[in-house]
Order: sequence, then C-alpha cells, then structure tokens
Amino acid sequence: MARLVIGCGYLGKRVATAWLREDRETPVYAVTRSPQRAAEWRLAGISPLVADILDPASLAQLPPVETVLFAVGYDRTSQKSIEDVYVHGLANVISALVTPPKRFLYISSTGVYGQVDGEVVNEDSICRPTRAGGVACLAAERLLEDGPLAKAAIILRLAGIYGPGRVPRSADIRAGRPIAAPSEGLINLIHVDDAARIVLAAARNLTPPGLFVVADGRPVARGDYYAEVARLLNAPPPRFTPPAPETHIAQRAGSDKRVDPARLYAALPMELQYPNYRAGLAAILRNEAH
Repeated sequence: MARLVIGCGYLGKRVATAWLREDRETPVYAVTRSPQRAAEWRLAGISPLVADILDPASLAQLPPVETVLFAVGYDRTSQKSIEDVYVHGLANVISALVTPPKRFLYISSTGVYGQVDGEVVNEDSICRPTRAGGVACLAAERLLEDGPLAKAAIILRLAGIYGPGRVPRSADIRAGRPIAAPSEGLINLIHVDDAARIVLAAARNLTPPGLFVVADGRPVARGDYYAEVARLLNAPPPRFTPPAPETHIAQRAGSDKRVDPARLYAALPMELQYPNYRAGLAAILRNEAH
C-alpha cells in the first residue's frame, strides 16, 4: 500500500527515493508547498501533493496510505513559530488522515534532552529540553502518543544529522574563521544515509508503538570533531570563540550528553555504513579538499 512523506527534505527525500527503488508499483506521496518542487518530484517518480501542514483545508487531499513519515524541519526564516510547525502541523496531519496508517514514523530529536554534564541518555532518561526545538519535539511526541495513532507510532529521536552538503562550519574552517562554540562538550551524530536506512528498517520491522534514540553511538568532543574536519580539508586547526549569549547557537553549544542507541540496534540488528564521525567525514570531505 502507498506511503506518504511529510517533510521530503534532506532525510525525507532519501527515504522516499529508497521506497521507490524498492517498489516502483507502490505510490510514494510527498507534501510540498511549492508547485515548482512538486514538478521536480513528479519527474523523480514521487507523487506530489501541494499542501501546507498549517492549512488544514489543503490537507483534505491526503490519500489513504499504509505508512507515513513525518520528517518536517523548521525554517528559521519562516513567520511561523517552531511550535506551530512541529505541534500544530502534526495535529493537522493526524486529523487529515481519514484512514489510519499502520505505521506513523515521527522524526524527533535528541534535543528533548537538556543534560549538560556528559551523562548517558537513552529512551528512559528524563527529558529536560532547554531549546525551543526540543520543547516542541517533546510536545509533538506526547501529542502523537496520546492521540488516535498511538498504536501506529514509531518515534525516532535523531542525534545531529550530517552528510553531503551538511557539515556545519566547514566553510568557516576552510577560511580560517573562528567557530562560535566551546571546544568542550560532546556531540552526538548520525550520517544522513544511515539515518535513512534506519527509517526504512523501522518501517519494515519495528512493531509499534515504539520510542528509539538514533545515533551512531560514538559521541565525540566538539573540538576533536572540528579538528578532524580541518585535517580532511587541509585547513589550519580550528579556533573557537564564545557564541553570543541567548542565541540558539549558544543554547545548542551548552548541551553535553552521551546518547546511547543500544535499544535501537537490539531491535534492528544492522551495521552502519558510517559507524563514527571519522568514517562519515572522510567520505564527505576528502573530495572537497582538492
């Protein structure tokens, strides 16, 4: 039966494309606000639906599907709040699904944890989000868990996604500009291609409901991560400067935790293509250094 992607962006587009490769006969729908993007997707085999998750009337066209992936990102240039997009947008989608899907995969974030002392966090850890994004993700999770699709829900709390075209601060490092972040503190990561493979495996194999954290399980000190970026770019070692207080960058930089994805890999035995940041960065940046 058909699949639907809400948020067909950096991660969602990879999942949609993989679903098409698996079975060209099964429709893969994707929602976009852009008619131009809809035309591009149609050429790629994706069935576009021009709609806005914040406009319930536009969602009346959602078809019956077996699987839904909700992977909506937040555009900071938007006039809408992150709560509007993550929480109210999700509520609108749930209400518009006349036929309940068998699986509803929600892409959340490890930003729901606000730990700053390097402790290990997993699915059972207390959530203390300190940033608006983490607060909104946690509210969306609870909306899904308490709603009509609770029995179909698979919630995936993703660590920081990186991959081709998305290595934060690489331009600054190449130019020798200081990075507005502390060099201390742990960051947790997952390569976008591995994240897509996990979403696909979860849609096939996980028995909902379920909550899982998604990371490569190899947290790295921020300074070591950026030093590796510099090495692969043949750039000078990174320099750091304190971020402006009260900014989302400062709030993000204050996080310090170790995300433990053991439950996920026990439920989905699989090997990551990029098991740590060194392998992932090497695949992305070696060609960019020349």
